[in-house]
Amino acid sequence: MTTRTEHEELTGESAPPPRRAGRHPVATAISVFGELLITAGLVLGLFVAYSLWWTNVLADRAATKQGDTVRDRWADGPGALDTKDGIGFLHVPSMRNGEVLVKKGTDTENLNDGIAGYYTDPVKSALPWDKKGNFTLAAHRDGHGAKFHNIDKVRTGDAVVFETRDTWYVYKVFKELPETSKYDVDVLLPVPEGSGAKKPGRYITLTTCTPVYTSKYRYIVWGELVRTEKVDKDRTKPAELR
Repeated sequence: MTTRTEHEELTGESAPPPRRAGRHPVATAISVFGELLITAGLVLGLFVAYSLWWTNVLADRAATKQGDTVRDRWADGPGALDTKDGIGFLHVPSMRNGEVLVKKGTDTENLNDGIAGYYTDPVKSALPWDKKGNFTLAAHRDGHGAKFHNIDKVRTGDAVVFETRDTWYVYKVFKELPETSKYDVDVLLPVPEGSGAKKPGRYITLTTCTPVYTSKYRYIVWGELVRTEKVDKDRTKPAELR
């Protein structure tokens, strides 16, 4: 048996359903803020993926294409030095990064193509075939090919090889500097300061950003030329690369 309420007995109408309590404004604000945080996290994640993965894909494609152009030009026979397309390839076995095309200039547009560039300023780089000087190079450590990502794996005594059309230049690492100011241009001098070198020689300097994923400081590796080898018809690699 159903019991009628006083309201139903007086009006003959059913009582209205109880009103639901409204959502507290603070709870609503927290919910909206949480959703915004999730959205921001997704956007940030996509940006990181773009910066660290997709730019590597694009840079590797560009570097491969440019490297093929250089090797095709070499196959055509002797010719004048072309610093626009690239002067050769850097090989650093302990970095495990394959071959790295080297071109003139360290501007962002150049390095973003997944190559290494030799300095034109603030201290002009020597070139490997110069009788004396410092062959100074820069490349990205993360994103855009990240060619120097494993620079911290390079140790004293490791080989650094530079390949041109006609010659292999074999260097031996003699000093690493894990951190210095980004404004420390003296590391690029013909006799690089901080390297321990005391007299003019035929040096190579590798530079990149550190710590990883930042550009706060610079990581430096120095090497000195120990020998050269002429490239044979089969382009047989020197022992350090076999």
